[in-house]
Amino acid sequence: MPLNPRIDDWQGRVAWLVGASTGIGLAVAQALHARGARVIVSARSAPALAAFVSAHPGAEALVLDVADRALVQRAADSLHARHGRLDLVLYAAGIYQPLRATEFDLDEMLRHQQVNVTGALHVIAAVLPRLRAQAATRQPAHLSLVASVAGYRALPKALAYGPTKAALIHLAQSLHLDLAPLGVGVSLVNPGFVRTPLTAGNDFRMPALIEPEQAAQEMLAGWARGDFEIHFPRRFTRLLKAMRWLPTGPYEALVRRATGL
Repeated sequence: MPLNPRIDDWQGRVAWLVGASTGIGLAVAQALHARGARVIVSARSAPALAAFVSAHPGAEALVLDVADRALVQRAADSLHARHGRLDLVLYAAGIYQPLRATEFDLDEMLRHQQVNVTGALHVIAAVLPRLRAQAATRQPAHLSLVASVAGYRALPKALAYGPTKAALIHLAQSLHLDLAPLGVGVSLVNPGFVRTPLTAGNDFRMPALIEPEQAAQEMLAGWARGDFEIHFPRRFTRLLKAMRWLPTGPYEALVRRATGL
């Protein structure tokens, strides 16, 4: 049985994508627009958003800094006033700076927390009451959080990034537990390595690296199935899921061998 209401027809649906200037968020915005959704893209980069709107007639741009709680609330209020509903809210905003414990940087750790976790909380707080109200009247209402397989278990150079994604995994699980009985869909997206500006800084081999367009197709397929967790590419993510059960010694030996670190 699906764990969420299925979304397989996007014609006319209103989708707010936060973190859609590059990478996975941008690819999802393009895919949803092609399927007839009314797409609103948000990020900090006004030029990137303007370029998207110029190339995708009918799309809207809403410049947003997710660290600004009041600004996020005003953005959600303005969208509700214009559209009356939000069928999908996707939080894909995030930062990644490779970091190891040998170069511990508190400012960098806190910056990751602010964008990857606190920003998600700001968006959730702004949209959740309306998503619940929509679901109560049997209107579509779906919240999706992009985490990462880096949240499953420690990976090299993910000292700042990994803990934030682990937090999003737990957050999505808790949200689904409480909201699924109310009719609000909640999905968790755990990508493996995707070729984006974030991963471009990695200097180690990234197994099963895929393109953002492939990631977007996986996400749309997961929403169509009514999945809770959407993880890809499965040849890689299934292995990482299995490795979570290994004791620390064998796990770390495998990771070092796979990455060369």
